[in-house]
Amino acid sequence: MEHLPTQNGNLGKVEIAPEVLQVISGLAATGVKGVIGLSGGVVENFNQLIGRKSLRQGITVNLDETTTIEVSLVVEYGVPIPEVGKQVQESIKSAVETMTGIQVDQIVVRVEGIKFPQPEKTKDGESNPRVR
Repeated sequence: MEHLPTQNGNLGKVEIAPEVLQVISGLAATGVKGVIGLSGGVVENFNQLIGRKSLRQGITVNLDETTTIEVSLVVEYGVPIPEVGKQVQESIKSAVETMTGIQVDQIVVRVEGIKFPQPEKTKDGESNPRVR
């Protein structure tokens, strides 16, 4: 069962919803060079195709005894994937802990896709010039 992280003060308590941690993690992950975007389920991927982007897609936050964040990514072709994964882990940990004060115990990065560069368009809009 997930418990909302709370901080008690003189005026009461401050609760931080898991969705907030998802958004912070999404912003941190997509800010890393080599990350094209987040990868979610079929519905989320369809929403991205029609132009709707969600910074929570592809991110799961578990707040049981430990705080675990799982993130699914699409990376750019040619980048060193282990290095990008480590940078994503460091970026998420730093952002979440700085903004919320919640200690992140584990970050699981799952690369679910690679995006290849698009062929350059010619003057008349064709991607592959043809002999005429």
